[in-house]
Amino acid sequence: MANFVYFIGDALTREVFLVDPAWQIDTLTRFIETENLKLKGALITHSHFDHCNGVNDLLNKFDVPIYLHKEEADFAKSMSGSNELFGSFPEDHVKKVSSGDKVRAGQIELTFLHTPGHTPGSQCFLVNDNLVSGDTLFVRGCGRCDLPGGDTQQMYQSLTQKLMKLPDETVLYPGHFYGRNPVSTIKDEKKLNPYVLSGNLETFLKLMR
Repeated sequence: MANFVYFIGDALTREVFLVDPAWQIDTLTRFIETENLKLKGALITHSHFDHCNGVNDLLNKFDVPIYLHKEEADFAKSMSGSNELFGSFPEDHVKKVSSGDKVRAGQIELTFLHTPGHTPGSQCFLVNDNLVSGDTLFVRGCGRCDLPGGDTQQMYQSLTQKLMKLPDETVLYPGHFYGRNPVSTIKDEKKLNPYVLSGNLETFLKLMR
């Protein structure tokens, strides 16, 4: 699936959050232990199985909260029993967050940014001039909207009215390695991403079809 999994944290205190724990939890766990990291929680961009299939294995090793956007938490609960595309989350570990909420790992502050479109509660994580974008924005692409809960108009609004409003120097860290490069910047996506360059909703809808 060419997924990216990220650690976000403070190099001095060793406190970290783990973004989208999936697939190789044994490798991630070993890294946490060998690097003497202090795991504060898991941040979930959205509830598709390829981004969260390691949550339960992670919780078997670390008793930490799982941060979901409040709309995604409710959506995932409604879908997890009927659609294998979606993961499930132990309710006693779920922390429901809203856009603009913040958490800290040491001196590093992280802001949740609600970006619906791929799913109703998709969210990105903003850390200074760095954006972890999940399946909302890719390098030269964006997330698909034809799966349950997808909404093309919401995706257009998330891209144009939220992410493209960020400073040009913001570094983009996507949820998948679908582009020629693993990272980009908001400036480059404004110039080179065909979905961002669509110009209006009607053209964007045609591209997404």
